[in-house]
Amino acid sequence: MTGLPCSTAADRNKEPILAVLKQVLGPRGTALEIASGTGQHAVWFAAAMKDWEWQPTDADAGMLPVIAGRIAQSGCHNVRQPVVLDVTTAPWPSPQAPFAQRFDAIFCANMLHISPWETCGALMQGAARHLVPGGVLVTYGPYFEDGVEPAPGNVAFDASLRARDASWGIRRREDVAAQARHAGLAFRERIAMPANNLALVFEAGR
Repeated sequence: MTGLPCSTAADRNKEPILAVLKQVLGPRGTALEIASGTGQHAVWFAAAMKDWEWQPTDADAGMLPVIAGRIAQSGCHNVRQPVVLDVTTAPWPSPQAPFAQRFDAIFCANMLHISPWETCGALMQGAARHLVPGGVLVTYGPYFEDGVEPAPGNVAFDASLRARDASWGIRRREDVAAQARHAGLAFRERIAMPANNLALVFEAGR
């Protein structure tokens, strides 16, 4: 695909994340992506999981034409047109036009460390509202963990994030899980990923 902004990180991690999604998701369903960015993940996952329908979103309205262009170039028919979604808004994507359905899965990559901490609780509360019973939320990115020596690269990355914006930073896995638990989501699985990242899987109550 040419002529559109491209995230090197999204291109690099799309295969390992796809493997996780194939492992934890069922054979078919509807998935909501939070913070889709360039849309690379949405079209990649949709092309590989043809019985899943993907709804990309982003808080930045300026990214929607990029995502729409990537969908058009991909030729995927199981990716919906992107919509603006700020996780701190309730219900999603907006009070004026809430989603008409719940989703079987919600996926969010690399958002929690480049947004204020309150977006974590908002993500968990929103997932609890918009997942079907037994549906899963999958988050991906770097995390610090109690009792685990942090990778030097993650320590440096965290410092660079906080230098850019004091409200940003790598989150503790335990704090994220506590926010999920408060929202009524059960922590189901921790999956180690390349480059010192983790995939965390949470499940909505049945």
